[in-house]
Amino acid sequence: STVSKNSLKRSLLQLECHFTWTLLKEDVDLDNLEKRIDNQTEFFIKNNVSNYNLLAYVCHLKNLNEEALRNLQKAEEEIKKNHPDEIARRSLVTWGNYAWIYYHMEKYEEAHTYVSKVENSCKKLSSTDEWKSKLPEVCAEEGWALLMFGRKYYERAKNCFENALKNDLNNPEWNAAYAIATYRLEELSYRECEDVSSALNILQRAVELNPTDTFIMALLALKLQNLNRVNEGERYIEEAMQKTPDLPYLLRYAAKFYRRKGEMDKALEILKKALTVTPDSAFLHHQLGLCYRAQLFQLKRATRYPSQKQVKQLTTLSIFHFKTATVEKKDFFSAFINLADMYNQDKRYEEAEETFQKAIQISNLFDDDKQEFYYSYGNFQRFHRKSESEAIKCYIKGLKIETDSYGRKKCINALKKLLELRIRRGAEDATDFGTLGFIHNLNGEKHEAIECYEKALALCPENEDYLSALCELRLSI
Repeated sequence: STVSKNSLKRSLLQLECHFTWTLLKEDVDLDNLEKRIDNQTEFFIKNNVSNYNLLAYVCHLKNLNEEALRNLQKAEEEIKKNHPDEIARRSLVTWGNYAWIYYHMEKYEEAHTYVSKVENSCKKLSSTDEWKSKLPEVCAEEGWALLMFGRKYYERAKNCFENALKNDLNNPEWNAAYAIATYRLEELSYRECEDVSSALNILQRAVELNPTDTFIMALLALKLQNLNRVNEGERYIEEAMQKTPDLPYLLRYAAKFYRRKGEMDKALEILKKALTVTPDSAFLHHQLGLCYRAQLFQLKRATRYPSQKQVKQLTTLSIFHFKTATVEKKDFFSAFINLADMYNQDKRYEEAEETFQKAIQISNLFDDDKQEFYYSYGNFQRFHRKSESEAIKCYIKGLKIETDSYGRKKCINALKKLLELRIRRGAEDATDFGTLGFIHNLNGEKHEAIECYEKALALCPENEDYLSALCELRLSI
């Protein structure tokens, strides 16, 4: 009956599980997510309950509810095998997922049965005083799911692991997860020009608590490398490579470490080894593309007339791997931009244009992605389409997105250089002076800004915008 269906829905919304954690399918490439979970299930055994639960949810998002149920059965088997004494406590998320999937299959009796299982278990657990807030295991599982759903969710993931740790400060696994979330957030804030470095201590603590977790060691190494403590970082990488020479998650970060250190041959060797283990990893293909591209630039810098055969070979390899990365992960923004830039290098302008268009159409782009896009696309317009006016439009779009980031800084600098060049060439254009005035003002260079606006007004006396900008500036000095 509708009454029971409505009250069932109310009960379902009270459950703590993937269906109530607002994990939106438009924020992720589902096929790629499924592959990543499969790889984790194979190589990170300790997390398999979380992996099967998340996989069940992904199957549901792809309308494969029968398969979703099979994954929940696997989660139950893992719980029985690994936590025979805490079955109820460890099954709350799994049972919640069962309830939701049966509800979506319109099997309301079964859904109700699972809701009751959760409610009864919670009552028992609350008598032991544990249920006042969310169980730490549930917090941690929510955190893992959020981490897998990508960058938009990292802040929430970090909070989940913080909450889990409140009850168990020395839990190695949650410390590791907390460190991963903090590290990723910092990598992003670096892109957005914020200077933070709390991840270092958190990673160091996680490594102490998880001496066998080489994945965390690799992240610590990269963090040290960021802080110019390269030798220290390299010691961790070498130790990790001795402990788990075949773990793909370690290998990909070890390769990144050596690539950033400028040791391309070593990075390539490690990446090729990792590729034999996880051949469809978008991350690995992207890193391979970056290595071949770096070798290409080294070659071009080192000699005035590089061998055309070598240039062609490195360009082709780089394009192949960037392209594979975009095929394996449909929303891999930086791989699309790198691919477009390489097509550009190879004078394949139609393909570059097509790839740029695919990049800007990705649905879940962040502000700094868009700024990076307008910078790269502006360069394309300027140097290959030979259209300075289109380039100027692109750079302006990038800097009008107000989030502070390296992409925005690049737009501002490119625009400033281009306008100054045009003015030196003697193209007396009011718009150029006006835009340059705007940039000087952005950079806090008020006298230069005033000078530019005055020149713009001299060329175009009736322009209201220049006049009001000039008045504001004069008043502010």
